[in-house]
Amino acid sequence: MTSTQNEGYLLRIFLGEGDKRGHHPLYEVIVLEARNQGLSGATVLRGLMGYGSHSVLHTAKVLRLSEDLPMVIEIVDTLEKIESFIPVLDELLPEGLVTLEKVRIIRYKKRA
Repeated sequence: MTSTQNEGYLLRIFLGEGDKRGHHPLYEVIVLEARNQGLSGATVLRGLMGYGSHSVLHTAKVLRLSEDLPMVIEIVDTLEKIESFIPVLDELLPEGLVTLEKVRIIRYKKRA
């Protein structure tokens, strides 16, 4: 993705903190694979509260610490690069929610 581009796509992956691939956190495996595939960047966000398809509530309340908080991975890149990553993601993600939306990129600048 270049710094002059103003249209991109946001891939958003919803999963649980406790989801694993082998002995590794699944969010970590996905981010490392996105980097290996040459995607522009990825950010992992940890939620304070949420529930998914099983309607089990996960929360980070002080008296009730959850070990499976909601996680969101966000990746912004061109449609072509994201579409080429989706089959890889299908192999890595046994369950969860994945969304894709068009975004307007205001600024993307690498350090010199």
